[in-house]
This record gives sequence, C-alpha cells and structure tokens, in this order.
Amino acid sequence: MANRGAVAARVIRALRALGISSVAIYSEADAAAPYLAEADEAHCVGSAPARDSYLNQDQLLAVAKSTGADGIHPGYGFLSENPAFAARVTKAGIHFIGPSARLIEEMGEKTRAREIMAAQGLPIAAGSGLLEADAEWVVAAAQTIGYPIMIKPAGGGGGIGMMVARDETTLVASVDRARALAQRSFSSAGVYLEKYIENPRHVELQMLADHHGNVRHLFERDCSIQRRHQKVIEESPAPNVPREAIGEIGQRAVEVLTRIGYDNIGTVEMLLGPDGKFSFLEMNTRLQVEHAVTEMVTGIDLVQAQIRAAAGQRLTDILPEIIPMEGHAIEVRIYAEDPKRFLPSPGPLNKFRLPTNTAACRVDTGYGEGMTITPHYDPMLAKVIFRGDNRNDAIAGLLDVLDRTVIEGVKTNIPFLLACLDDARFRAGAVHTGLTGDIRLPG
Repeated sequence: MANRGAVAARVIRALRALGISSVAIYSEADAAAPYLAEADEAHCVGSAPARDSYLNQDQLLAVAKSTGADGIHPGYGFLSENPAFAARVTKAGIHFIGPSARLIEEMGEKTRAREIMAAQGLPIAAGSGLLEADAEWVVAAAQTIGYPIMIKPAGGGGGIGMMVARDETTLVASVDRARALAQRSFSSAGVYLEKYIENPRHVELQMLADHHGNVRHLFERDCSIQRRHQKVIEESPAPNVPREAIGEIGQRAVEVLTRIGYDNIGTVEMLLGPDGKFSFLEMNTRLQVEHAVTEMVTGIDLVQAQIRAAAGQRLTDILPEIIPMEGHAIEVRIYAEDPKRFLPSPGPLNKFRLPTNTAACRVDTGYGEGMTITPHYDPMLAKVIFRGDNRNDAIAGLLDVLDRTVIEGVKTNIPFLLACLDDARFRAGAVHTGLTGDIRLPG
C-alpha cells in the first residue's frame, strides 16, 4: 500500500476482506498511525518530507520486492497518477492496481485528454491547446473562445494555477501567473484556455473497467461544493438532475472508455452548465477521495473491485448485472484548518473523537488521538459519510454526527461544514461551484 492516512487504512481493510496479506509503508512522522497495526507488515520508508518517503520510488519498489508483494495500490495523491511509477511497477513484474501507464499519461495531460475525449464524441467546452509563448497568439486564442476564460495548468490538479480572465486587460498577466504556479507546483509551465462557465455544477461519473474490454459506470457524484476549486462536500445521487440525463451521459462515457481500452478504476469529471448541458472537464485515473459516497448507495466495495480487476478478473464476475442505487449519501471532508481563512492548522490531536461506524454512518481516517498533524502532508483528518433514505435524512444525520464530533488541539473546518449543510440553497439542492463563496460563519 504505497500511501498513507485514510486511504491506506481503507485499502488494508479491503485486502483483509479479500484474504490478501498487506504491506503498509510509513514515514517517520506517521510511525504512530493506528492503521499500521492492521497491516500484516509495516515498513518505514524515510523521513517526514514526502519526497524522502512516500514519493521515493526506489524505496517503495525496494520494499515491494523485499516483501514479495505482487501488487501495489497507489491510493490517491502522491504517485497514484504518475505514469513513470506505474510503468516501473509493471516492469518489475508487480501488478499496478490502477490503469495502465499509457492511460495515466494520456489522461494526465489535460489538453491531450480533451483531444481524445472530443474525438471520441464526449461533449467538451470550447478551449485551446497548450498556449504558445507569444502574447498575441494567446489573445487571439481567447478571442476565438470568447470571454470569460479559465486558464488551467495542463498537468497537476487540486485547483492550483487555475485563474479566470474576464477581458483582454487581465488575460496575459493571468496566463503568466498561472504558468509560474504550474512550473513551481507540477514542474511544467504548460497551460491552456477553456471557456469559463459561470456557476456550473461539478458532476462526475464513477467508472470501472477490466482487462477484457468491459467497462461499467456506477452512477454519479455531485461535487459542486468546493472551496478554491477543491471539493469539500460530495453526494450521490446528484440533486435535481434528471436520471435520464445521467443515464445518457453515463452510457456515452462507457462507450468512450471502451474504445480507448480503459482497464481499471477512473472518474470522468464533467461540468453541468445552467443550460443543463454536460461538458467534459478531466479524467482522474485513480480511486477518488469521495469513492465512499458511491459505495454507500450501491453497496459495492470499489477498492475490492479494482483489486480484483487488476488481478485479471472480469467485471461480470465482480459486479452484479444490475447495479443498485438506494438512498442518498453525503460526504464531508474534515480538515485541520482555520474555518475562516482556510489555512492549515498543524498541531497535536489532544482529543479526536469521531462518530462510530454504523450502517448509516461511515468514518474514514488515518489518525488517532495523541497523534500530531504535521505540515508535511494534506491536512485532511477524516471523511464522514452518512446515508439516509433520502437527501433530507442524510443532511440531518450529518449535522447530528458533526455536532457530536470532538477534535481539540487543532482548528478544523467543521463550523464551515455545518454552515454549508444548513444553508437553505444547499438544502434545496441548488448547488454550484460558487456557492461556498457566499457562506458566512456565525460571529
């Protein structure tokens, strides 16, 4: 398990259910992580900085070889969408539990992914290829697309480097800033332009494929509640979206991924405009942070499914003929951060008392009371997912469990999450990616 935190704990749990021995890795900063005791083996791979541990490909492969591991699950983040790492794993004779290196590379470069998906018939917003250095060329490209324009890095993610230009006076300076951020964050200054859609919804399709040409979709998740282009609350099914529209775009995604030979888990991310039209945004070639939302409404263990698919099993043996969708599930991400300024809040977890796992409420975390949140990693502490018979029940259940959650020693975004869940627009399902900008905390 080449990762840490909640996803490491999650994969170890799936491996145990499948009867497969697990090898966990950890940095010196994570030596006290409670999930390490759940693994059959645990090996330290370096000091706290990720480049010295979780991103150290040589060390990860050395541990895999020395333990006799025949599979590597990359989790999400870190090396999960690194085609060079996937290729090295495969070359070493180890199963990479994710899509092939070719697919990771093609989908990871966003302008290439847009070209592929457009050629295969998925709807796509107007945009450009990689921008040339010449400012006049950039201006001409923007005029062809039409303002407002979104400037986006061709590699990377997490909203880093994304900027909006509403007219020519801000375009060139915004492109320069986006290039600098992209170079610093992703070691590539490549950026492109895309037509900016005002207050869209972010709706993604959960996909699963095998090595035998079979592809299925497991419905959608609405991830419109975001902060600085990063998801905060996700839910399934998407509120106020006709099931017929989801069925149609889901089937188109299945056909496209079948044609390109997709071969494991993935997510087709779409923007849904106010006009009700979908447009392709990007493809994530990994397990998503919010995968538990889908699991709660379908009853399908996605991690077990992707492991079985990577081992060569067919989807016909992994998934039921008719995939169920029952109830409504909502996930919130709890971060160690200032709820007003959204800055990380490292420190000790003096108290860390989360809801108890039940059939309706699920908690995924990699932390325990007494651990220290360091500045070296993403500050997400836990994910809390609640499933109700309907959306109102799910909202009420989440409000209740968050009210009873006790975390002391660090600031958290729980007050912000409560404000979002209790917002009248959210309750009505009138969600869009700009909604959180209007939410104010009491006091």
